[in-house]
Order: sequence, then C-alpha cells, then structure tokens
Amino acid sequence: MNTTIWLKYLPVLRLVLKRSLTAEQQFSLNTLDFEKIGNKSKPVAKFLLKLKEGKLTNILTDSPLASALATTILNDNAMMELLRTNEFHISMNGKYQLTIKHILHHPKQLQAIAEVA
Repeated sequence: MNTTIWLKYLPVLRLVLKRSLTAEQQFSLNTLDFEKIGNKSKPVAKFLLKLKEGKLTNILTDSPLASALATTILNDNAMMELLRTNEFHISMNGKYQLTIKHILHHPKQLQAIAEVA
C-alpha cells in the first residue's frame, strides 16, 4: 500500500531529484494520502534516506513508508541514472514535507552539474 502512494508522486520526485543537483529542494505532500495509512494525531513517519551510487546506505527497519519510498526510487530507471553517480539525502518531516539534498564530494561534481544545468 505504501508503494502505491509513492508511485503517485514518482513524476514529481523525478523532477525534484534533478532540480536538487543545483539546490536543496522541498515540497509538501498531500497529508490525506498519509493519514489514510496511519494515526491521524501523529505523523506517520519522519525518516532520512541516504542514497549513494545507486544504493541505500542506511538501514530502514522502523519505517515501512521510508522502505517503500526507497524501493520505488531504486526501481525507477529514470531516477537511477542520477542516483548511480551521485549521493542524495531524502527526508520527510512531521509536516509531510519531503526534502531532497544533493551531497557534493569534490569539485569535479560541481563542474558536471554546471554542464547539465
């Protein structure tokens, strides 16, 4: 069920992931989508996904929602093109806002990003 929610957002996630190459991106998700699967008085999940070179680098044992997002992202060919050569941190806060941050490691990445943009 959680994967279905993320599939709904997949086109937006692709766009925001690409935009995050130049600046941190944040967007609000539809609260009703997430309240349907959890307790309405508390946020369903706050989480942080760390993706590096096309792989998840942190363990997600207590958040089915985060696991479903990771699965959705890693199974999407368009997103994997960016994920294979970059590092991203994707987090969700208690207000159902998703933040995507591109992690830079050295100046060559900066030059490559400038050429893409």
